Amino acid sequence: MAGLKSLAKDTAIYGLSSIVGRFLNYLLVPLYTAVLPAASGGYGVVSNVYAYTALILVLLTFGMETGFFRFANKQDEQPEKVYANSLLFVGGLSLCFVSLCMLFLHPISSFLEYPDHPDYVGMMIVVVALDSFQCIPFAYLRYKKRPIKFAAIKLFNIIGNIGLNLFFLLLCPYLAQHAPSTVSWFYNPDYLVGYIFVSNLIMSAVQMFFFIPELRGFSYRMDRVLMKRMISYSFPILIFGVVGILNQTIDKMIYPFLFDDRQEGLVQLGIYSATSKVAMVMAMFTQAFRYAYEPFVFGKNKDADNRKVYASAMKYFFIFSLLAFLAVMCYMDVLKYMVARDYWEGLSVVAIVMLAEILKGIYFNLSFWYKLTDETRWGAYFSLIGCAILLLMNIWLVPLYGYVASAWASVAGYGVITLLSYVIGQKKYPVHYPLHSMFLYLLLAGVLFFLSQYVIIENLFFRLAFRTALLIVFVVYVLKKDLPVRNIPVLNRLIKK
Repeated sequence: MAGLKSLAKDTAIYGLSSIVGRFLNYLLVPLYTAVLPAASGGYGVVSNVYAYTALILVLLTFGMETGFFRFANKQDEQPEKVYANSLLFVGGLSLCFVSLCMLFLHPISSFLEYPDHPDYVGMMIVVVALDSFQCIPFAYLRYKKRPIKFAAIKLFNIIGNIGLNLFFLLLCPYLAQHAPSTVSWFYNPDYLVGYIFVSNLIMSAVQMFFFIPELRGFSYRMDRVLMKRMISYSFPILIFGVVGILNQTIDKMIYPFLFDDRQEGLVQLGIYSATSKVAMVMAMFTQAFRYAYEPFVFGKNKDADNRKVYASAMKYFFIFSLLAFLAVMCYMDVLKYMVARDYWEGLSVVAIVMLAEILKGIYFNLSFWYKLTDETRWGAYFSLIGCAILLLMNIWLVPLYGYVASAWASVAGYGVITLLSYVIGQKKYPVHYPLHSMFLYLLLAGVLFFLSQYVIIENLFFRLAFRTALLIVFVVYVLKKDLPVRNIPVLNRLIKK
């Protein structure tokens, strides 16, 4: 239980940067949807460009985050040497990437169909190179169990980015109208989408200064033997990382190309991307859990009771994922105001997107078996299968059914690879997961979801009250079955008083 308490504590701290940070960041969605009307396709441009940068980020990090954790925890390796090799490899790769892309900036911009805005592409090239390099110091902070600094840097970046967006998208337009001389020397009212990328570039550059302590105090010497072993281990992780991020972004990358009218594709992509943000709770919880779980798994592998802990971690992840799903769906009448009204037509995808996130989280929990057994090639196989399903379904169904097909394609892709990982994992590294208990939670959540959506109550106040009661039913069941009040220290003390 001590291991689970440590995992819960780290998840909570990482969750501060992930959940609070993403919540603050997602406050930009109402801003973007307000200043970039759905019909303009501007938010579609933002989603499209960021989809490419997400893919490139995975390519440049090369799976070295997981590789670093694996080799830094080996008893026969020096963690500082592993860290130095990771920095040199990712830093060198990022530098080469920036140099080549800047040399061929205009052809790349034309290929991506942004010939009039190579500046968009150029800025994001630099951003993704900086972010990929910074992934290694972030991993080092996690290895050193310094979640507070990790969270502080993440939050500073997000808050700074929000501030710059508010400055460029709200304050500058106001000053341009009422005091034009104050901003006319640098501000262009027609460059709204571009200022989103400018804000990101500024904060990625500033963030580098916080890692100065983590970039000093050791020798930058590449150990070729160690580097070869790390690349061999990390390359399959790179493959399934690439395919994994394609599972999340390929629909946004190819979406404009699936329509005869590219502008219509960007409009639909903007609606789909904006309304998918309402499902942020699930993505934030999954990310926070991942930050704490990866170093926890590799460290816990040395203990005798590790498999029981992994099974318990899966159950609690599943329980709280279902709770997050129910919370979002029960309060959709409030959360929909995160986006402007002209985007509301896409709210039907929120439940589907959250289902895909749950499956992605389960798959991540299952994936540790091939990392611990050093059979990472299985991750590549699973990711390729999932990506193929996602790609084919998008190409086939999106022209017919629009963005709803993209959402269901994600569910299908993650569903298949989750099942495959479980079946094969039970043969390679068997773990006795509490499937019966998890099924009962799923059944209860399904019934409560059905009631919340299909019991018609016209009055908003009474509808929210009814749905809150349904949530309480789920929470009470959790407290009774798997999280008794007496096991929660704070509540236990209050009850005794």
